[in-house]
Amino acid sequence: MARTAEISRKTNETNITLSLNIDGEGKSDLETGVPFMTHMLDLFAKHGQFDLNIVANGDTDVDDHHTTEDIGICLGQVLKDALGDKKGIKRYGNAFVPMDEALAQVTVDLSNRPHLEMRAEFPSQKVGTFDTELVHEFLWKLALEARMNLHVIVHYGQNTHHIIESIFKALARALDEATTIDPRVKGVPSTKGML
Repeated sequence: MARTAEISRKTNETNITLSLNIDGEGKSDLETGVPFMTHMLDLFAKHGQFDLNIVANGDTDVDDHHTTEDIGICLGQVLKDALGDKKGIKRYGNAFVPMDEALAQVTVDLSNRPHLEMRAEFPSQKVGTFDTELVHEFLWKLALEARMNLHVIVHYGQNTHHIIESIFKALARALDEATTIDPRVKGVPSTKGML
């Protein structure tokens, strides 16, 4: 069965259509209105082997906050929906990804218990026009709506662009691992009998 989902979400601040195929080929078609997020989500799709399509129109004349936050909400919801009952998945994923001088680690547990733990410092408050504090906002909404434990640790780095890029690549690889079907897993990978 295809592990895909899509969502349309319209508010007074944003209008977003988003689809995800977990078992994809790393293809993306992205119109977010936030160029830096477009770049990061393109990396996310490629390195996670996800097919991701996004059309987002938001109040970017105010700033990038609402669009970035709402994309995180939508991506989390479709990830949860596409996973279905989670039977046979590995559940946990962990990835270290270097990007030049920066090294990020992301660990996930598709546990149905949302939590974000983020240990990262960004040397700059902006990358181009993008406010770097929105990385936390995006990741928190993603973790909340996907109902997963998400731990992000930046071990070191000097260039803010490199640090954030290493986070998104590590997120992709960790989620790719956690969502992988393991033929040894019978039912859901939990002693509770459900996730």
